[in-house]
Formats: sequence, structure tokens, C-alpha cells
Amino acid sequence: MTAVAPAAPTAPTPPAATRHPSPAPRLTPWLVRLHRPALCVWAGLVVLLSAALLWLGGPLTDASAAAWEQYNACAGTSKCAYDQPSILLYKEVYSATTIAVLTLPFLVAAWAGATLTSRELETGTAQLTWAQSVSPVRWLTTRLALPAALVLAGTGLVVTLHHLAWSAAWGRVDTTKPWSDMPTFYAGGPLTVALALLGLVVGVLVGLLWRRSLPALGTSVAATAGVFALVHTALPHLWPSVTQVRPRGQDGPSGAGILVDEGIVTSTGARLPNPYCGGDDFPDCRTAHDKLDAVGYYRDFHPFSHYWPLQLMATALICALVGVLVFVAYRVLKSRTGGTPRGARSTG
Repeated sequence: MTAVAPAAPTAPTPPAATRHPSPAPRLTPWLVRLHRPALCVWAGLVVLLSAALLWLGGPLTDASAAAWEQYNACAGTSKCAYDQPSILLYKEVYSATTIAVLTLPFLVAAWAGATLTSRELETGTAQLTWAQSVSPVRWLTTRLALPAALVLAGTGLVVTLHHLAWSAAWGRVDTTKPWSDMPTFYAGGPLTVALALLGLVVGVLVGLLWRRSLPALGTSVAATAGVFALVHTALPHLWPSVTQVRPRGQDGPSGAGILVDEGIVTSTGARLPNPYCGGDDFPDCRTAHDKLDAVGYYRDFHPFSHYWPLQLMATALICALVGVLVFVAYRVLKSRTGGTPRGARSTG
């Protein structure tokens, strides 16, 4: 009888190798490296403008105020020695810094439209990023969140310094612009900060639509300017105005502030547009007022106490528009990409 040899032991089968998806790349450091030149320019611009505004609100205001004291002290004399260069230098620096603050929203819109989304879509960098376990939603969120924080911080700083510089000169420098001066009004309040944020979102959205840098740049600046014009037109009507009425025979209403409407009042209480004729001292104007049955003049305006209500209402309006545009940007991205690409892994 033949013995059966025992079977040789079988080596255990190694378990199948488990494939783990590669970790999604960190987008924030990549975004900073990609836009480092723009970041440096923005930081330099904010620092330079802040230094100019500190100079304006400090030494320049003091020197100009002292020069105006000298000038007013020798009023009526044929010869007067006063520091005229300090007065002129204050006016020049104030005008230059005000214009610089007002251009910030358009600079942000131009940069966002030309580089933030359109260039990556144009060169295919965005599509490559989406193929590396990064969802389009996360890609867009990074391009909105980090620049928005930098824009808000930089613009908020220079706007605050501009308002402080203007306040330091008010009542001391005779050539200080009134609060109702539109460049002064915009440059010294949160409205300009909201406009800068609007420029960023407009640039991102236009870049998603155009996918080309140069057309997106021009469209972003034009769209931001259009919104600025609409807000400027609507601004006097965002808060109830104050009405001043004076009887005919006196000078017209002299309420200082942002003008809403003015004209003449008839005997029935009706309001008619201002004929811009003049007072009853002129025979032609007196005859024109008689034909119109005018009994007085009226003026609707915003006094200084309406400064912050107008600023906050206009800012809230722009912020609401920013929210709508952000929602539209995500919808456009979803329609262009079909949602998260297959194999992509959502990460925080």
C-alpha cells in the first residue's frame, strides 16, 4: 500500500493593495504664490496711501490751520505775511489722496477681472486643479474669500484714515471740503469699502463668463462704474430728506447739504420746478413768479445728521448686490463644469 505524501502548505495570498486618493492640494499657498506681484502692489499702495493720509491729517493740517489763522488775523490790511505754501500743499495732497481712495474699487475690479478667474480658465490651470481632487466650488471659494479679506482690510484702513484726516481739518482749515462734497463723502465712509468688494465679485463673475483676461478686465471696470453711477443717482433718495420753505420776497432756502429737489410753491401748495430766474428784485423774475402763482420757495436736502444713514443705507444696498452676484457666480460655475468632477473629494 502506497503512502500519500502530505500536501505542501500554500503560502497565504497577500491582501490586495488599497489605493488611497492623493490628498487635495492646499489652494491658499498656491493662490498667494500665483498672485504675489499683485499682493505686493496692493500692500505697497495701502501703506503709501496710509502714510500720505496720516501726513495730511497731522502735520499738513496743523500747518495749514496755522497759515489760515495768520491770514485771517491780518484781514483788511494791504500787506499780510502768511504761509501760503502750506495752504496750497494741503489742498493738493487732499485732492490727490481723495482721488486715490476713489480709484481703489476700479483697480480691484480690473485685477479681479483680468487675473483672478479668467486667466486660470484661459490657460487651463483651473481645469488642471479640478482634476487633482479639488472641487470647482472649493476653487472658487478660495478665490473669493482670501482676496475679499485683503480688499476689506486695505480699503477699510485708508477710508478710515481719510475720514479722520478730513475731521481733523474741519473748522480749522478754511478750504476744507464740506461733507456733502461727493468725492469727500465717498472717500470717507464704508460705501467705498463696499464698492471695492463689489469690484472684486464683479471681476470674478465676469472672468467666469468671458474666460479671457482682456475682455474681462474692461467689462469688470465698466460694470463697476455702472453700479457706482446707479448708486450715486439713488443715494439722495435712500433716506427721507428735510424740507425747508421760505416765503416769496425773501432769499431762497439756504439749507446746506446734499440737494434732493428744489423749486417754487404755489398758493395751492403745489410744487413746481425751479425756474432758476432769481429773486423778486428782478422785474422779469417777479413777473414770471406772478404767472406761476408762486408764493414761496422750497428745498429738499440732507443735512449733516443724515451722513451716516445715507452711508449705511447705500452700503447695505451694495452688500445685497454683492450677495446676489456671489450666488450667480456659483451658479455660472456649476453650469460650466457640471458640478464636482468625478473622483474629486470635497475637503474643508
